[in-house]
Amino acid sequence: MILSPEIIAFLMAAALMAGCIDAMAGGGGLITLPALMAVGIPPVPAVATNKLQSSFGTFGACIAYARKGHMDLRTYRWPTIAAFVGSVGGAWLLQRVSPAILAGLMPALLIAIAAYFTFSPKASDLDRHSRIGIGLLSLLIGVVGFYDGFFGPGAGAFYTTVYLALGGLSLLRATAQTKAANFASNVAGLLTMIAGGHVLWIAGLAMAVGSIVGGQIGSHLAMRFGSKLIKPVLIVMSLALTAKMLLDPKNPIHIYLFG
Repeated sequence: MILSPEIIAFLMAAALMAGCIDAMAGGGGLITLPALMAVGIPPVPAVATNKLQSSFGTFGACIAYARKGHMDLRTYRWPTIAAFVGSVGGAWLLQRVSPAILAGLMPALLIAIAAYFTFSPKASDLDRHSRIGIGLLSLLIGVVGFYDGFFGPGAGAFYTTVYLALGGLSLLRATAQTKAANFASNVAGLLTMIAGGHVLWIAGLAMAVGSIVGGQIGSHLAMRFGSKLIKPVLIVMSLALTAKMLLDPKNPIHIYLFG
């Protein structure tokens, strides 16, 4: 598929904005996936190309958080590995069935996330006691990884919610660990999509440039302002993604409600 320079520039701008938002709270796929599909790219190649550009952005955000000491890959290596394995399964399944099944569940899940961050006690900038062991935490992160490989948008918010609500991490550290899990699931999904021949390389690599720049901006903003910035962005992105999905005529819930 040949894309004009104007379309490439549009996709790069979308990736920059998405990378910034994704580094702070996840949900960058709300911007990049519709952008890719708006220029005429079919759903599966759009998901595959989105994985390519997002892998670069999340890697850059990982480096930024790790350099500041907010990421603990040794303690949370198993959840990160689980995200990788789960994403392989999700990406494999995506190439064989329609993602409409999960698309129907997404709005309810995202509304629950927005409600959690809206009505929960003030998010702490300090770690708390974990409510579950590393094994169960890894399983839950693996489930999110499966979703990320299968569909994608909102996975960052899901990762952060698991690490924050059940893993006992502060909001900033939960966001940092989310980037590690998100990078693992992006790479796993990307490799699976490459094997299936679905990646549009020129578009994906051009978007990667914008994603890297946006990821650096977003991660530094998150580290500077902490929960005061991350929590509102999480709520807004969750509700925005919910609205986008409910307004999509192809979404099963939209069809059920509006015919």
